[in-house]
Amino acid sequence: MTAPSAATDQGSRNLLMRVIAAVILAPLTIAIAYAGGWPWAILVMLAAIGLYVEWLMIVGASRNVMAVAIGVVALVVSGFCLTAGRIDIAAAVVAISVLAGVITGLRTSLSAWISGGLVYAGLAMLASVLVRSDPASGFLALVFVLLIVWVTDIGGYFAGRGLGGPKLWPRVSPKKTWAGAIGGLVGSLVVASAFAVAGFGKLVPLLGLAVLLSIVSQLGDLFESAVKRNFGVKDSSHIIPGHGGLLDRLDGFVAAIIVAALFGVMRGGIDGIGRGLMIW
Repeated sequence: MTAPSAATDQGSRNLLMRVIAAVILAPLTIAIAYAGGWPWAILVMLAAIGLYVEWLMIVGASRNVMAVAIGVVALVVSGFCLTAGRIDIAAAVVAISVLAGVITGLRTSLSAWISGGLVYAGLAMLASVLVRSDPASGFLALVFVLLIVWVTDIGGYFAGRGLGGPKLWPRVSPKKTWAGAIGGLVGSLVVASAFAVAGFGKLVPLLGLAVLLSIVSQLGDLFESAVKRNFGVKDSSHIIPGHGGLLDRLDGFVAAIIVAALFGVMRGGIDGIGRGLMIW
Protein backbone atom coordinates (compact mmCIF):
# COMPACT_ATOMS: atom_id res chain seq x y z
CA MET A 1 0.00 0.00 0.00
CA THR A 2 1.42 3.37 -1.01
CA ALA A 3 1.20 6.38 1.23
CA PRO A 4 -0.78 9.37 0.01
CA SER A 5 1.34 11.88 -1.84
CA ALA A 6 1.87 15.41 -0.59
CA ALA A 7 -0.16 16.68 -3.55
CA THR A 8 -3.08 14.42 -2.58
CA ASP A 9 -2.97 15.61 1.04
CA GLN A 10 -2.85 19.22 -0.10
CA GLY A 11 -5.77 18.64 -2.45
CA SER A 12 -7.83 17.05 0.33
CA ARG A 13 -7.10 19.93 2.70
CA ASN A 14 -7.95 22.44 0.02
CA LEU A 15 -11.26 20.71 -0.68
CA LEU A 16 -12.07 20.65 3.03
CA MET A 17 -11.38 24.37 3.33
CA ARG A 18 -13.53 25.05 0.26
CA VAL A 19 -16.43 23.11 1.78
CA ILE A 20 -16.14 24.84 5.16
CA ALA A 21 -15.97 28.29 3.56
CA ALA A 22 -18.97 27.50 1.35
CA VAL A 23 -21.05 26.15 4.24
CA ILE A 24 -20.46 29.38 6.17
CA LEU A 25 -20.62 31.95 3.36
CA ALA A 26 -23.45 30.60 1.19
CA PRO A 27 -26.23 30.71 3.85
CA LEU A 28 -24.99 34.09 5.09
CA THR A 29 -25.10 35.51 1.56
CA ILE A 30 -28.61 34.18 0.95
CA ALA A 31 -29.82 35.52 4.30
CA ILE A 32 -28.55 39.02 3.51
CA ALA A 33 -29.96 38.77 -0.01
CA TYR A 34 -33.32 37.88 1.50
CA ALA A 35 -33.18 40.96 3.72
CA GLY A 36 -32.44 43.05 0.63
CA GLY A 37 -32.44 46.84 0.96
CA TRP A 38 -29.47 48.47 2.62
CA PRO A 39 -27.96 45.26 4.12
CA TRP A 40 -27.60 43.75 0.65
CA ALA A 41 -26.38 47.03 -0.86
CA ILE A 42 -23.72 47.41 1.86
CA LEU A 43 -22.54 43.81 1.41
CA VAL A 44 -22.31 44.29 -2.34
CA MET A 45 -20.48 47.60 -1.89
CA LEU A 46 -17.88 45.98 0.38
CA ALA A 47 -17.44 43.11 -2.07
CA ALA A 48 -17.01 45.58 -4.95
CA ILE A 49 -14.30 47.45 -3.02
CA GLY A 50 -12.56 44.14 -2.37
CA LEU A 51 -12.80 43.22 -6.06
CA TYR A 52 -11.32 46.55 -7.09
CA VAL A 53 -8.44 46.39 -4.61
CA GLU A 54 -7.60 42.82 -5.61
CA TRP A 55 -7.72 43.83 -9.28
CA LEU A 56 -5.18 46.57 -8.55
CA MET A 57 -2.99 44.01 -6.77
CA ILE A 58 -3.12 41.70 -9.79
CA VAL A 59 -2.20 44.39 -12.32
CA GLY A 60 0.53 45.82 -10.09
CA ALA A 61 -1.17 49.13 -9.30
CA SER A 62 -2.01 48.66 -5.62
CA ARG A 63 0.63 51.23 -4.63
CA ASN A 64 -0.91 53.89 -6.86
CA VAL A 65 -2.51 55.95 -4.09
CA MET A 66 -4.61 58.02 -6.48
CA ALA A 67 -5.96 54.92 -8.22
CA VAL A 68 -6.91 53.33 -4.91
CA ALA A 69 -8.44 56.52 -3.53
CA ILE A 70 -10.51 57.41 -6.61
CA GLY A 71 -11.85 53.90 -6.98
CA VAL A 72 -12.65 53.23 -3.34
CA VAL A 73 -14.29 56.63 -2.80
CA ALA A 74 -16.34 56.19 -5.97
CA LEU A 75 -17.53 52.75 -4.91
CA VAL A 76 -18.38 53.93 -1.37
CA VAL A 77 -20.36 56.94 -2.61
CA SER A 78 -22.04 54.82 -5.25
CA GLY A 79 -22.83 52.15 -2.68
CA PHE A 80 -24.51 54.58 -0.32
CA CYS A 81 -26.49 56.01 -3.23
CA LEU A 82 -27.71 52.48 -3.87
CA THR A 83 -28.81 52.11 -0.24
CA ALA A 84 -30.92 55.24 -0.77
CA GLY A 85 -32.43 53.78 -3.94
CA ARG A 86 -30.66 56.26 -6.24
CA ILE A 87 -29.38 53.86 -8.86
CA ASP A 88 -29.07 56.67 -11.40
CA ILE A 89 -26.68 58.68 -9.21
CA ALA A 90 -24.74 55.55 -8.28
CA ALA A 91 -24.14 54.73 -11.93
CA ALA A 92 -23.19 58.34 -12.69
CA VAL A 93 -20.64 58.41 -9.85
CA VAL A 94 -18.86 55.32 -11.17
CA ALA A 95 -18.90 56.63 -14.75
CA ILE A 96 -17.58 60.06 -13.75
CA SER A 97 -14.86 58.49 -11.59
CA VAL A 98 -13.68 56.28 -14.44
CA LEU A 99 -13.58 59.29 -16.76
CA ALA A 100 -11.81 61.46 -14.18
CA GLY A 101 -9.23 58.79 -13.58
CA VAL A 102 -8.46 58.39 -17.27
CA ILE A 103 -8.25 62.14 -17.94
CA THR A 104 -6.37 63.33 -14.87
CA GLY A 105 -4.34 61.38 -12.36
CA LEU A 106 -4.06 57.88 -13.77
CA ARG A 107 -1.99 58.53 -16.88
CA THR A 108 0.35 55.57 -16.43
CA SER A 109 1.09 52.47 -18.45
CA LEU A 110 -1.58 50.72 -16.36
CA SER A 111 -4.28 53.38 -16.68
CA ALA A 112 -6.47 51.21 -18.91
CA TRP A 113 -6.21 48.28 -16.51
CA ILE A 114 -6.96 50.50 -13.51
CA SER A 115 -10.01 52.00 -15.18
CA GLY A 116 -11.10 48.55 -16.31
CA GLY A 117 -10.98 47.33 -12.71
CA LEU A 118 -13.26 50.15 -11.58
CA VAL A 119 -15.71 49.40 -14.39
CA TYR A 120 -15.61 45.70 -13.48
CA ALA A 121 -16.29 46.30 -9.77
CA GLY A 122 -18.81 49.07 -10.42
CA LEU A 123 -20.88 47.02 -12.86
CA ALA A 124 -20.86 44.07 -10.48
CA MET A 125 -22.18 46.26 -7.68
CA LEU A 126 -24.86 47.96 -9.78
CA ALA A 127 -26.07 44.71 -11.36
CA SER A 128 -26.26 42.89 -8.03
CA VAL A 129 -28.42 45.61 -6.49
CA LEU A 130 -30.56 46.07 -9.61
CA VAL A 131 -31.49 42.39 -9.81
CA ARG A 132 -32.46 42.31 -6.12
CA SER A 133 -34.34 45.63 -6.25
CA ASP A 134 -37.40 44.15 -8.01
CA PRO A 135 -39.84 43.81 -5.06
CA ALA A 136 -41.84 41.05 -6.76
CA SER A 137 -39.19 38.63 -8.04
CA GLY A 138 -35.82 40.16 -7.16
CA PHE A 139 -34.88 37.74 -4.41
CA LEU A 140 -35.95 34.73 -6.47
CA ALA A 141 -33.98 35.93 -9.50
CA LEU A 142 -30.89 36.66 -7.39
CA VAL A 143 -30.98 33.23 -5.75
CA PHE A 144 -31.40 31.63 -9.19
CA VAL A 145 -28.25 33.38 -10.44
CA LEU A 146 -26.31 32.53 -7.27
CA LEU A 147 -27.26 28.85 -7.43
CA ILE A 148 -26.44 28.61 -11.13
CA VAL A 149 -22.98 30.06 -10.50
CA TRP A 150 -22.34 27.90 -7.42
CA VAL A 151 -23.53 24.67 -9.02
CA THR A 152 -21.58 25.42 -12.21
CA ASP A 153 -18.46 25.83 -10.10
CA ILE A 154 -19.12 22.72 -8.00
CA GLY A 155 -20.09 20.56 -10.97
CA GLY A 156 -17.08 21.74 -12.90
CA TYR A 157 -14.75 21.04 -9.98
CA PHE A 158 -15.86 17.47 -9.39
CA ALA A 159 -16.42 16.53 -13.04
CA GLY A 160 -13.07 17.96 -13.98
CA ARG A 161 -11.21 16.16 -11.21
CA GLY A 162 -13.14 12.93 -11.58
CA LEU A 163 -13.20 12.58 -15.36
CA GLY A 164 -10.24 14.63 -16.51
CA GLY A 165 -9.83 14.58 -20.27
CA PRO A 166 -9.03 17.34 -22.76
CA LYS A 167 -8.22 20.77 -21.39
CA LEU A 168 -10.64 23.63 -22.00
CA TRP A 169 -8.03 26.38 -22.49
CA PRO A 170 -4.68 25.14 -21.18
CA ARG A 171 -2.75 28.33 -21.96
CA VAL A 172 -5.02 30.34 -19.66
CA SER A 173 -6.29 27.80 -17.11
CA PRO A 174 -4.35 24.51 -17.15
CA LYS A 175 -6.65 22.70 -14.71
CA LYS A 176 -10.00 23.34 -16.43
CA THR A 177 -11.29 20.59 -18.70
CA TRP A 178 -14.15 20.13 -21.13
CA ALA A 179 -15.56 17.51 -18.76
CA GLY A 180 -15.65 20.12 -16.01
CA ALA A 181 -17.34 22.66 -18.28
CA ILE A 182 -20.01 20.14 -19.27
CA GLY A 183 -20.41 18.98 -15.67
CA GLY A 184 -21.03 22.56 -14.56
CA LEU A 185 -23.54 23.06 -17.37
CA VAL A 186 -25.43 19.90 -16.40
CA GLY A 187 -25.55 21.11 -12.80
CA SER A 188 -27.12 24.38 -13.92
CA LEU A 189 -29.84 22.45 -15.77
CA VAL A 190 -30.64 20.58 -12.55
CA VAL A 191 -31.09 23.91 -10.73
CA ALA A 192 -33.37 25.25 -13.47
CA SER A 193 -35.43 22.05 -13.43
CA ALA A 194 -35.80 22.26 -9.64
CA PHE A 195 -37.07 25.85 -9.89
CA ALA A 196 -39.60 24.82 -12.54
CA VAL A 197 -40.81 21.83 -10.52
CA ALA A 198 -41.20 24.10 -7.48
CA GLY A 199 -43.41 26.40 -9.54
CA PHE A 200 -40.93 29.28 -9.79
CA GLY A 201 -40.99 29.53 -13.58
CA LYS A 202 -41.52 27.67 -16.83
CA LEU A 203 -39.15 24.80 -17.58
CA VAL A 204 -37.95 25.59 -21.11
CA PRO A 205 -37.18 29.32 -20.55
CA LEU A 206 -35.44 28.54 -17.26
CA LEU A 207 -33.32 25.85 -18.92
CA GLY A 208 -32.29 28.31 -21.62
CA LEU A 209 -31.47 30.97 -19.03
CA ALA A 210 -29.48 28.42 -17.00
CA VAL A 211 -27.41 27.46 -20.05
CA LEU A 212 -26.70 31.13 -20.82
CA LEU A 213 -25.69 32.02 -17.25
CA SER A 214 -23.63 28.86 -16.76
CA ILE A 215 -21.63 29.54 -19.94
CA VAL A 216 -21.21 33.20 -19.04
CA SER A 217 -20.11 32.24 -15.53
CA GLN A 218 -17.42 29.96 -16.93
CA LEU A 219 -16.30 32.64 -19.36
CA GLY A 220 -16.04 35.06 -16.42
CA ASP A 221 -13.82 32.55 -14.65
CA LEU A 222 -11.62 32.20 -17.73
CA PHE A 223 -11.45 35.98 -18.13
CA GLU A 224 -10.10 36.40 -14.60
CA SER A 225 -7.64 33.56 -15.19
CA ALA A 226 -6.45 35.28 -18.37
CA VAL A 227 -5.88 38.55 -16.51
CA LYS A 228 -3.92 36.77 -13.76
CA ARG A 229 -1.93 34.81 -16.35
CA ASN A 230 -1.10 38.07 -18.17
CA PHE A 231 0.43 39.49 -14.98
CA GLY A 232 1.92 36.22 -13.70
CA VAL A 233 -0.34 35.99 -10.64
CA LYS A 234 -1.70 32.71 -9.24
CA ASP A 235 -4.36 33.91 -6.76
CA SER A 236 -5.91 37.36 -6.43
CA SER A 237 -5.39 37.08 -2.65
CA HIS A 238 -5.85 34.54 0.16
CA ILE A 239 -8.77 36.12 1.96
CA ILE A 240 -11.11 33.11 1.57
CA PRO A 241 -9.68 29.77 2.79
CA GLY A 242 -9.54 27.22 -0.02
CA HIS A 243 -10.75 29.69 -2.62
CA GLY A 244 -8.07 32.39 -2.81
CA GLY A 245 -9.40 35.92 -3.13
CA LEU A 246 -12.72 37.58 -3.77
CA LEU A 247 -11.94 37.75 -7.48
CA ASP A 248 -11.19 34.03 -7.53
CA ARG A 249 -14.52 33.34 -5.84
CA LEU A 250 -16.72 35.93 -7.55
CA ASP A 251 -15.38 36.05 -11.11
CA GLY A 252 -18.16 33.80 -12.44
CA PHE A 253 -20.84 35.60 -10.45
CA VAL A 254 -19.73 39.01 -11.72
CA ALA A 255 -20.11 37.94 -15.34
CA ALA A 256 -23.39 36.11 -14.70
CA ILE A 257 -25.07 38.88 -12.67
CA ILE A 258 -24.14 41.56 -15.23
CA VAL A 259 -25.60 39.50 -18.08
CA ALA A 260 -28.65 38.62 -15.95
CA ALA A 261 -29.26 42.30 -15.20
CA LEU A 262 -28.99 43.25 -18.87
CA PHE A 263 -31.30 40.42 -19.87
CA GLY A 264 -33.78 41.35 -17.15
CA VAL A 265 -33.80 45.02 -18.19
CA MET A 266 -34.52 44.07 -21.80
CA ARG A 267 -37.53 41.99 -20.77
CA GLY A 268 -38.85 43.70 -17.66
CA GLY A 269 -37.46 47.23 -17.65
CA ILE A 270 -35.30 48.83 -14.97
CA ASP A 271 -37.93 48.28 -12.26
CA GLY A 272 -38.80 44.71 -13.25
CA ILE A 273 -35.50 42.94 -13.76
CA GLY A 274 -36.43 40.00 -11.53
CA ARG A 275 -39.71 39.49 -13.38
CA GLY A 276 -37.89 39.83 -16.69
CA LEU A 277 -35.67 36.93 -15.69
CA MET A 278 -38.15 34.62 -13.97
CA ILE A 279 -41.61 35.27 -15.45
CA TRP A 280 -42.33 34.18 -19.02
